[in-house]
This record gives sequence, structure tokens and C-alpha cells, in this order.
Amino acid sequence: MQEKIEETSSGHAPTEIDGALEAADTSDYVLIDPLVEKRIIAKFDKFMMPQMALLMLMAYLDRSNIGNARVFGYEAGLGLTGNQFGNISTLFYPAFVLFEIPWVMAVKRFGANLVLAIVMVGWSVVTLGGGFIQNYHQALTLRLLLGAFEGALFPCLAFMISTIYTVDQQGKRIGVLYAAIALSGAFGGLISYGIQLMGDRQGLAAWRWLFIIEGCVSIVMGAALWLTLPRNAQTAWFLTIKETEVMKARMQRDAIYSGEEKFSWVYVKMAMSDPLIYLGGIALFASGIPLFGFGTFLPTIVVGLGYTSLQANYLSIPVYVFATIVLCFVAWVSDKTKTRGVIAIMIPIPVLIGYSIVLGTDNNGAGLFAMFLIGSVYTYNTVVVTWVINNLQNEHVRSVGIPLFVAIANSSGIASSQIYPATESPRFIKGNSISLGMEFVALICVGLIYLLLRRRNAKSALVTDNIDDVKQSNFKYTM
Repeated sequence: MQEKIEETSSGHAPTEIDGALEAADTSDYVLIDPLVEKRIIAKFDKFMMPQMALLMLMAYLDRSNIGNARVFGYEAGLGLTGNQFGNISTLFYPAFVLFEIPWVMAVKRFGANLVLAIVMVGWSVVTLGGGFIQNYHQALTLRLLLGAFEGALFPCLAFMISTIYTVDQQGKRIGVLYAAIALSGAFGGLISYGIQLMGDRQGLAAWRWLFIIEGCVSIVMGAALWLTLPRNAQTAWFLTIKETEVMKARMQRDAIYSGEEKFSWVYVKMAMSDPLIYLGGIALFASGIPLFGFGTFLPTIVVGLGYTSLQANYLSIPVYVFATIVLCFVAWVSDKTKTRGVIAIMIPIPVLIGYSIVLGTDNNGAGLFAMFLIGSVYTYNTVVVTWVINNLQNEHVRSVGIPLFVAIANSSGIASSQIYPATESPRFIKGNSISLGMEFVALICVGLIYLLLRRRNAKSALVTDNIDDVKQSNFKYTM
């Protein structure tokens, strides 16, 4: 515990409550024993973050397996023609975007463990059903349902992280989510490679077993989440009574606003009217087109480079592993230096170079090297998501703002699923050109976000009084 306890502005000394020092006047600040706080954060890292990473990994396996299945019989098995595969991929995203905000509000109301367990079991059953569909319309229906369930995942997990970790701790944890997404591509390629070698079994084509096996594994994991995930930051099952009290005090200490903790529609208005959310959403929308296109169509793109379908599944593995390593390193640097903007400006550059190489040459080796460069697109999203979350002012604003800007971003999946039609094979000039252009837009958006936040910091420095209970008070935006 701190050896010296400062007096509050009202002249009352803070009082100790189980590791936290709370001011006698509730308008005053709270001091917390850093050793206790460090121990609590370590517990969340140990018991919660691995579960979050596993959730993301399984979700993206179940979402992107359609891209792996495509290269060994999915379209022929369902009798798809024209751009029907693109339509199936597209239908995932309208429901995905529509359900994001309701799911986050449900987490805040009913708890993460219950809501995310329902979500994972739901999408797992849908994935399992993908192994038994017979036609185009059944595939459309399942893809729509998959989007409705998976729409909960990323915004809910990002919201949970924002309620537990401080601003300079969030980058690495958001990075864990995106690292899991990237690793899901590696695991997806490995699983698909093994199942493709397995061939047809029990009268079912190999691509059907891809959905059946992954769906069954996800169902088991989803059922366990209700017991293993915490309900919320303040009542996590792995915290002691003392640590629970410290988390409550910590929430008071870290509050950006001095108003009431209960929900108010004022906070919804604040989120809906904040240009940062929309600018961040546009930045992620632009980057999301190459990201979603890369995640869904990488095996298809690799086949277009001149490799076989079997090679495409195992060659995607090192690409995703390298992307994960880069992502983890950049997320660590971002938190260590407490810098978001400068790093976010640098990340799109290798992606732009990668797409330029793919468009400029049909050499197989050069094209595969370009895929490694393009994989850094996951890192861009990690930094920008963290950056926006850092600059949303309280839990109520974040509960609306996070799913809103993620919903804007994820609507890019509608476009990305249409830009790699089979008719553009083998080089997919249109899809790669669109991805190149949108990544450049993403680069421009980072500069605009930086200017917006710098302007807000300059304006905030001039504000000294007349601040009501929901307006900004001594808040410095993270640059």
C-alpha cells in the first residue's frame, strides 16, 4: 500500500477499502494499490484472454472455412453457377452488421458468459448444418443465420476489454483477438489440408466433413463458456471478495465522466453523434475490404497464382503465422510507446506494396511473397480499433459506440465477398485492384483521425469550467 496518502480536494483523507483507497467525498479520486491491481489484471489475462482468443479462432474458422471448401469441391457439390458463391459469402454480412449493437447491449444487461455461450452454440449448429445442405438456397439461409450469431463476437469482446484494461493496456489485448483471427487462417489451412487428404467418407464429400468436424468442436466449446467466462469485470468468478471491491473502485477511478453510473440516453446520443466513430468506421471499412477478401479468398488467390488446390491450403499456413507474429510485435510496441496514430500510418504501406506486386507480375514466387506483405492488414485493424476505443469516454458510450463503428466497418464484407468472382481467375485483377485502392483510403483516414484528435486536445486544453455531468472533463485524447 502507498506509504503516503494524499488528501483530496475537499480536505478529507481517502479511506482504505480492501486494497483500494477511496476518498470520503465520492466526487474525489480513488487510489488503488498497484500490486493488487497488477494481480487482478494478471488473473484476467490468465482466465479470460485465452478464452477470448479461442472464441475468435473458432468463429473465424467457422466463418472462413467456406473459402477452403471452395477449392476442393464446395461449388460443384452444391451445383453453384455464376457468382452464386459470392452471393453466399455476401449474405453473411447484412445480418452480421444488423445484430452487433443488440448483442453488445445484451452482454451489458445479461452478462458475457450467458450471451456468448448462446451465440457460440448457435453458430456451431449452423456450421454443422453446412455439411448437409444440398443446394444454393439452403446455403444462403445458413450463411444468413451464421452472420446473425457471429455479429455478437468481436464488438462484445472489444467492449469487455475496454471495461477491464486501461488505455495503455488495451492494444495488446485487442491484438490477441486479431492474432486469433490470423491464426484461424493457419489452422483452417492445416485442417482443410488434412480433410482434403482424408477424402470422401461415409458417403459424404471431403468438403462436407470440414463443416461437420469444425461445427462439432465448436458446440462443445460453446457449452463450456457459460461456466468459464466471467459475467462482467466486477463479478468475475476468479476474483476474491477483496479483488472484486478493488475492481469496483478501479472503475470509479478510471471513469472519464463524473456523472451517474446508471444508463442514460444522453450517452447513446453522444455515441451516435461522435464523428470519431464514423471516421474510424470508414477507416476500418476501407481496410476491411482487403481484410475480408484476404481471409475468405486467400486459397482462391493462391490457386490463381499457379498453385494446386492442395498446395493452396498448406501454403496459406505460413502466411497467417507470419501475419500473427507481426501483429503481436506491433501491438506490443503500440502499448509500450503509448502511440497509435504514427504506427497506424505506417502499417498500410506493406499492404499497398503487396497488392502492387500481385498486380504487376504473374510470377508465382513474387505473388506468394506479396501475400506475406498483405497479411499485415490484420495489424492495421488492431491498432485502429484500439485507438478508437481508447478515445470513447465511458462505458455507456463504448457500449453503443464500439458496435456502431465495428458495424460500419464490417459492412465492407458485403463488397469484399463480390470482388473475387471465378470469372476473374486466375489473376483476379479487379479484386486486387479494389483492395489496393481501399487500403490507400484507409491510409488517408488515419491521417484524418489524427487531425481530429489533435484538434480536440487543443480545444480541451482551453476548457476550464462550465462542464456538466456528461461533458468532457480533463480528458486527453490518445494520439
